[in-house]
Amino acid sequence: MAEKKMGIGFGVMILNSEGKVLLGKRHTDPEKASSLLHGAGKWTMPGGKLNFGESFEEGAARETLEETGIKIQKLKLISINNDVVETAHFVTAGFLCNEFEGEPKVMEPEEITEWKWFDLSSLPENLFFPTAKVLKNYEKGEIYIPEE
Repeated sequence: MAEKKMGIGFGVMILNSEGKVLLGKRHTDPEKASSLLHGAGKWTMPGGKLNFGESFEEGAARETLEETGIKIQKLKLISINNDVVETAHFVTAGFLCNEFEGEPKVMEPEEITEWKWFDLSSLPENLFFPTAKVLKNYEKGEIYIPEE
């Protein structure tokens, strides 16, 4: 039986001046997609796991820079979610960022194969489920939406 993991993660919803959200396509190889929550081949926000002793802002800035080359300047908490699969359980904090520097680049091709801007009204169907929850919370203006 696989060891069960518990953790804290975050997703950064970066909106550009045109109101488009930045999403990255996770590698289709589950070993390379680097996700305990089974996100291979799915579209996701920049983000990752919080390191010991790090603030949310530090972790979000670090992961966003490592993954995209973008320097975030200001974050706003927009979502808290409870993300569970059979072997992993993460509390995911979603942040909104519309103040940043730089253009997205694939910085970790072994994990994310491309970055693309999407209209909020025209998102890809195969969203990584924690990303979909953050987007739903943003759309509804709710920090937390209980599971149904």
